[in-house]
Amino acid sequence: MNIKRAKQEIKDAIAAYLLKDEYGAYEIPVIRQRPILLLGAPGIGKTQIMEQIARECGIGLVAYTITHHTRQSAIGLPFISEMEFDGEKKAVTEYTMSEIVASIYEKMKKTGLREGILFIDEINCVSETLAPAMLQFLQCKTFGNHPIPEGWIIVAAGNPPEYNKSVRDFDVVTLDRVKKIEVEPDYEVWREYALKARIHPAVISYLDARPGHFYRMETTVDGKSFATPRGWEDLSRLLEVYEKLGKTADKEVVLQYIQHEQIAGEFANYLELYRKYESDYGIGEILQGVIREETLKKLSHASFDERLSVVSLLLSGCMTEFHKVRVQELFLELLYGKMKEAGRLLSEGDAGRKTGAEEDTPERGNGMESFAVLAKLREEAGKEREAKKRAELLGREEEQRLLKIEETLSAYETELKKRRPTDGAAAFSILRELFSEKREQYERLQEEGKEMLEHAFDFLEAAFGDSQEMVIFLTGLNSAEDAVAFLQTCDCERYRRYNQSLLFRESDRRLRGEIDRLLAET
Repeated sequence: MNIKRAKQEIKDAIAAYLLKDEYGAYEIPVIRQRPILLLGAPGIGKTQIMEQIARECGIGLVAYTITHHTRQSAIGLPFISEMEFDGEKKAVTEYTMSEIVASIYEKMKKTGLREGILFIDEINCVSETLAPAMLQFLQCKTFGNHPIPEGWIIVAAGNPPEYNKSVRDFDVVTLDRVKKIEVEPDYEVWREYALKARIHPAVISYLDARPGHFYRMETTVDGKSFATPRGWEDLSRLLEVYEKLGKTADKEVVLQYIQHEQIAGEFANYLELYRKYESDYGIGEILQGVIREETLKKLSHASFDERLSVVSLLLSGCMTEFHKVRVQELFLELLYGKMKEAGRLLSEGDAGRKTGAEEDTPERGNGMESFAVLAKLREEAGKEREAKKRAELLGREEEQRLLKIEETLSAYETELKKRRPTDGAAAFSILRELFSEKREQYERLQEEGKEMLEHAFDFLEAAFGDSQEMVIFLTGLNSAEDAVAFLQTCDCERYRRYNQSLLFRESDRRLRGEIDRLLAET
């Protein structure tokens, strides 16, 4: 199966394993909670999905690459203890707590999360001395004398033998005690992730034209040559930073990540052309509404790869704008919740003063010191962010959003101090005014995004008409989360019209394929 399906299978297993009955016992007893064994080629995202799963399920994650461990660090050090049997004292060998088991308890203490995933990578590549301990771990869920704590799901990953000479086969006894999932590389599934993760558009555009280069593993006289999803993603992040630094990545740089001579060379050449197309065709000008006749003429004689690159560049420009809108939208949703809470606290303060039930306090929204309400909300937001960070459940964009909320509440607090409203109602009126400014910023971003999309359609119609390039552009819009969210809130008549045509074509293609299949069977 592909990595997307594997991720869902693991999430479903975790949901099943952690479900409790009315008495607080696990519906599936721990002894029947099979460890999950994830087998797949290196670099396809096995480790990465574990981080995503833990964050999405709101549980802890302890990850180890077991090949880095000795038998002693994995199962603990032996020591002699004394026990009594039938009135006689006997010397017995016991083991100190395994470093791995101890790290689970340390994680629980640090994060406050009592349930989680213990992820052991490269489990079938251990040394001969450690192999029996790994079999015991999978069969009995223990390291040495110490069991894995209840509520912690075991997920182990390994590579098939064709990718690693040190792979050890598991026996039937062990395999009959695990939930085995085999994963294969799948470019279309990775592409969905790549759009969401904002992988560099040049990488996506290149792989769209050459999907066979997405994953390649070859053995040559010089050793292994390979290209992996992990390599493409890490290269993408480097390209983004290089562009900020004004640096360029040539073949030698690409080869450090895509360790396949031919593919690295082809991508380096493509990347150089991609940058050239961006400049030669004036993509920035096009998205601002400038269409030059010489540009259209040049594109009419261009190769398909060149036309595909231009479409990709147009999509990339639009996606950048859509992402800005989405970031501001999610921020506004969070800020709106804080403003509602501020309104409630300020209203309670006014009500308290009118009844004279108690002395005015900053926490209850005293008119002259109503800014204390904002300080309270800011502190709560900071505590929420810190708690999520300690639990390692905070993604980068969410952390930035929470930091921006704290900064905004601090700015609003300063504004209230400066204006000194007479009561809670006056304070909330100021907050509504300040929130409206943020809303207006969002609406301006929306309008800019809509104009950019219209300019892109203007150019595509002039250059290609209702063609394959238009289909590629629409498919790109429909595949990207930021674009889908944008188009749900901003109406674009041409998008709706072309998209309906695209859906009709796809439906017709599937129908024809089904008819052909039925005819072939008769």
